[in-house]
Amino acid sequence: MRFTYDPRYNIAYIRFHEKSTEVETIRISDELNIDMAPDGTIYGIELLNIERDLFYGHDGQIGKDTKADATCV
Repeated sequence: MRFTYDPRYNIAYIRFHEKSTEVETIRISDELNIDMAPDGTIYGIELLNIERDLFYGHDGQIGKDTKADATCV
């Protein structure tokens, strides 16, 4: 699994598998897309406008790590 975050576009991507086959991107909401293969394997999840959802708490306060410009493997 690999997590990437692009602060320039405010998009995070969680990749579960390398894309070895054609995948379909399924739009779940304005802020969530899932890449899925025909056999149902989920290859990745794309989170749009992630800064608001990831770094702000339910009380609207910003977290300590407001810019997590990192790739985690």
